[in-house]
Amino acid sequence: MPVNVLVVDDSAFFRQRVTTILNSDPRVKVVGTAENGQVAIEKAKQLKPDVITMDYEMPVLNGIAALTEIMRSCPTPVLMFSSLTYEGARITLEALEAGAVDYLPKSYERMGKGRGSLEQVLIERVLTVSKSRVGAGRSLGSTTAASRPEPSPGSAARPRSASLRQPMSREIPRAPKSPAVADSPAPRSGSLKGKTKLVIFGTSTGGPVAIQKILTRLPASFPLPILIVQHMPKTFTGAFAERLNQQCQIQVREAVDGDQLKPGVALLAPGGEQMMVDPRQGRVRIMAGDERLNYKPSVDVTFGSAAKAYGSNVLGIVLTGMGADGRDGARMLKNSGSTIWAQNEQSCVIYGMPQAIAQAKLADHIVDLDDVSNHIKSALGY
Repeated sequence: MPVNVLVVDDSAFFRQRVTTILNSDPRVKVVGTAENGQVAIEKAKQLKPDVITMDYEMPVLNGIAALTEIMRSCPTPVLMFSSLTYEGARITLEALEAGAVDYLPKSYERMGKGRGSLEQVLIERVLTVSKSRVGAGRSLGSTTAASRPEPSPGSAARPRSASLRQPMSREIPRAPKSPAVADSPAPRSGSLKGKTKLVIFGTSTGGPVAIQKILTRLPASFPLPILIVQHMPKTFTGAFAERLNQQCQIQVREAVDGDQLKPGVALLAPGGEQMMVDPRQGRVRIMAGDERLNYKPSVDVTFGSAAKAYGSNVLGIVLTGMGADGRDGARMLKNSGSTIWAQNEQSCVIYGMPQAIAQAKLADHIVDLDDVSNHIKSALGY
């Protein structure tokens, strides 16, 4: 059976072009289109598509409002189209928080050309999104003021921007746990205390919400430096780091070449480049992305450099995402004596990267997203 798609965009040209591209593949079928958010809601309920492609800027009801209502009334995997600008990044992050699974850059120029890589990416992304778990890991109630960690003495939480959307708190029922990847027992309290000097997160699809959930639960006095490798375009990582910094007690910023690793500071790898750990000075090096690598930034690159720099003193955590980036780097960390955790299948939006870790038997611990922060604090004896 083909994947049924509802195409939502106020541009008749874009609707027609996306429809033509998707219908060119027998695995996909466009079952309807909508010119605004209100019509999208009505057709989502009527047609019950497997995937919805959604623009943000539309009359009557914009993409975020429509997405929020769709996730409330008829949860459906949504692929957002986004402009590659700071404002486009900010809106896309809001869409991901509201329930969208993934996003693609919107380009009228490239959509107007003949078949090529962009067309194939669209088809493959729709197929992947159709397999996602709608709402997995979306409950972000812990980031509200009532449940956010209290600042340490003498510190103050940074004010949150009034423009940020409040996280959703709706829970989605989860599938039964698979015995092959069932959560392992919680790490023993204090088991990594004194051993771990650096925490690194690697993630892709579903990662922005997962990272937000974890970091907002860490206190300002968190004792270790943190590195984050999230597959994102260059124009998005700055906005993502800024958003996290407004929401978290710890400091979060986009990494620049020469940044020093400091306790309670999380550095996000800039899109389009690679982040490596300098073994001599406790700093990160930001380097141009090698064209031979599929991912820029790459979890493998950061994990591998950390294995050389820190040996057995790294906690590497692989979160939701498609593909297998991080597996080879995790193997290097394991061979150096470091510790690897992987997110469990039930709380992943896309169970690709963590699955690659689990199947390679590299994971010391399989953990639900809701438990990651508490397990980190417990394992560090903190």
